[in-house]
Amino acid sequence: MKDDDGAFRLDQVDLRILSRLQSDARATNQELADAVGLSPSPCLQRVKRLEKAGVISSYHASVDIAKVCRHIDVIAAVTLNSHGLDDFLTFEKMVMAMRYVVECTKVSGPIDYLVRFVCPDIGSYQMLSDELLKLGPKIGNLSSYIVLKSTKPFTGVALDDLVAPHHRPGAVRRAD
Repeated sequence: MKDDDGAFRLDQVDLRILSRLQSDARATNQELADAVGLSPSPCLQRVKRLEKAGVISSYHASVDIAKVCRHIDVIAAVTLNSHGLDDFLTFEKMVMAMRYVVECTKVSGPIDYLVRFVCPDIGSYQMLSDELLKLGPKIGNLSSYIVLKSTKPFTGVALDDLVAPHHRPGAVRRAD
């Protein structure tokens, strides 16, 4: 359901469902229902409603890539020379097509994008960075940072704190 300003309203049960799914998306509906204090049917209805509304956009497995293969993880800070809408769109389209790009975030400040690459080796990354410099819009700066260790990998967000009314500048909030 949406409120007067068009934001999707979440209650405490929705938040518990989302928190549980962030930590274990493989939980059965029965396990999820038990964890959030609902019977299975209403729990499944809520999950389906959250999916339909786009609040739950997908489900992913977290793979420990170091246990699968050798690789190099690189975060690149990219600054474009010009900041026209077409320049941003061209860069984003090019990055979307790059196989080893696993994440790209547009940021504010002195750089424009943070791009994360997971490549088989440093040579593969070098080819991609050269491709960015040659084929993309004029790139003013590309600074690469090899990830040595991930000390706190992403495992979800603290929904209860973020959705609290005194923190609410965004689109999702809890129902009263």
